[in-house]
This record gives sequence, C-alpha cells and structure tokens, in this order.
Amino acid sequence: MRVEKGQVRAPEIGRVWFNSPPLTFRQLRGRAVLVDFWDYTCVNCIRTLPYVQAWHERYKDKGLTVIGVHTPEFTFAQYESNVERAILEFGLTYPMVLDSNFELWNAFGNRCWPTKYLLDKDGYLRFVHFGEGNYGETERVIQELLREIDSNVSLPSLFVPRRAEDAPGAICYPATPEIYLGNRRGRIGNAGGFREDQIADYSYPEAGSLQENCFYLQGKWASTAEYSEAAEEGEHRIKLRYSAASVNLVMASPRKDVNEVVILQDGKPLSSRQATSDVRFRTKNDCEESYIAVQNARMYFLVNNAGFGEHTLELICPSGLAAFAFTFTSCIDPEQSRKPEPAVPENSLLDRA
Repeated sequence: MRVEKGQVRAPEIGRVWFNSPPLTFRQLRGRAVLVDFWDYTCVNCIRTLPYVQAWHERYKDKGLTVIGVHTPEFTFAQYESNVERAILEFGLTYPMVLDSNFELWNAFGNRCWPTKYLLDKDGYLRFVHFGEGNYGETERVIQELLREIDSNVSLPSLFVPRRAEDAPGAICYPATPEIYLGNRRGRIGNAGGFREDQIADYSYPEAGSLQENCFYLQGKWASTAEYSEAAEEGEHRIKLRYSAASVNLVMASPRKDVNEVVILQDGKPLSSRQATSDVRFRTKNDCEESYIAVQNARMYFLVNNAGFGEHTLELICPSGLAAFAFTFTSCIDPEQSRKPEPAVPENSLLDRA
C-alpha cells in the first residue's frame, strides 16, 4: 500500500536496542527508513528475514536504515535474552528495538506480524506491506526513496526471489489456519473442551473422527491461557489433521534443559526427505524414530512436505513440554506443484531463514 507523500509522519521510538545505540526518527531525517515489525516465533516473520537482512546489506551505504521492531506474541518472547539469542541465530545485523509493551505497535496502529513501513527522508510514511511476499515492490519503493535523496545514486538490480515458492507462478493453496494451544485462543477438539487453568486427563475421540482446524490431547495436560503443558510423568500426545505443505510449532521446555518430542506423520516416523533442520533420527527398541530436542523457547520446524497435502500429525511429548501454537505454510515451488492429494508427496528440506 502506497501512502501519499507528506501526509503521515512516523512516531518516535525506543528504549532497549540491539546492534545499535538508540535511534530516533528525527536523527534519521535525510535517510530512508524501513521499519519491520516482527516476532521471532512467527513463521511469516522468519521467512521475510533473509530479504530484510539483504536490503540492510545492500542499501545501508546508499541511504537506507533498517529498524527491526520486535513485538512479542507470547510472554517468553518479551525477554531480552530470548530476543538477543534469536537475533544471533538468524544472523541479523541491522538495528533492533525491543517493543515488549507494544508502545511502537500501538503508535503505528499496527495489526499483524510481519508488517513493513517505509519512511522517506523527511520522516513521512510512503509504503506499507502486511505479511509475506511483495518483495519486488518493496525493494522498488526502497530504490525510489533512495533516488529522492540522491538522484545520481548507483543502485543494483532488484533481487531475484530467494526461494522458489516466492517466485511468480508459485502455487499457494488454502492451508489450515494457525492453531493456538492455550485456552484463551485455542481450538481444542476433545469432548468437553479445555479444563481451564488446571491439570486434567484428556482422551482422543474414536479413530477416524478427528476434525480439521483443531487439535486433540491425550494424557494429563495443564491448560493455561497461552499454552498446554504435559503434566506429571507418563505419556502425553497431541494429534491434529492438517492441510499444508509444512508444519511448525512454538514450543518451550520450562522445567527441563531438554525435552525430546517424537514426531509421527500418518502414523509413521518422518522420512529423511520430510525432515526439517530441527528433526533428528535415532533407533529405539529396533525401531527408527524422528524427534525434535526442545531447548530454547522458539518456533520449531516439524515437517516439510514439498507438495501440499492432507495429513495426520501426532506428537509424543514428555512431561514439562509446553506447546503454544501450530502454524502452516502452503506455497510450493511451481516445478513441484500438483493438485492436493492425501498420499505422502516427495519432500525436501525446509529452507530455514
């Protein structure tokens, strides 16, 4: 969305900064500014980060300042140490400000993660983009604003897409929407729903009766506003039906250093071609298992099917595992595109930002 020049000026910012001393929009007058609202647990934000980092590297000496505004979706994502760890893991080197109290979010009237705002040399808002995609148009506006600063500036050609599924012609199917596991926003399929703010026994429904767009618990679980936590010793399971190309889950291990979560898709361990950068394999009781070792509170990449399809996912969780939200992606390489079907498709490693 383009904004008419000279109509909307950005608010001032910030307290806690990474990669930079504190900045203000006033001191940045004379430069174009890209403001990126993000959260390190958000898959859509994560997928845009390679582009944002690349624009910083390409244009920082041409008149562009990139500012990442980290506004947390979950309580643990407001802590400086967690955000700093994520910044290092993603290799982000541009200035970053912590917005744990939603001050900047509210000042901008922001509504979603991620959102990108482009400001001109006079501090006026000129362009807004919500969500993923539209990278070519965003970079074109960056270059327009830089030419307003210096009409003779030498600028490179626009980026080619960083991933095949970002290229023109990529196929994006309607995927299962985000599923929260906390009782404030969650959609649980078990009979009787959540036992809010207490530990309770949950049981799967009869085989074949799983509904899409919700999740099911089995075993003893504690239900909180933000997450469901596997309680006490014993076996705990999460199951859901989904339609997507890949699945992610925000998880934490608040009571142990590591929690190992076993992954089954359509009743079987993942294959090596379905594995993501987070998945590991081992042999246990003469059977192969696919699992994820949950340590830091973050989003974990569970499974990546290069093609879109319908599947059943089941997680076997140890006590103390906290699960916050499933997210799903549906855009696939046009070279691999085909109609959705229930059979397990060919797979490739998930491109992690």
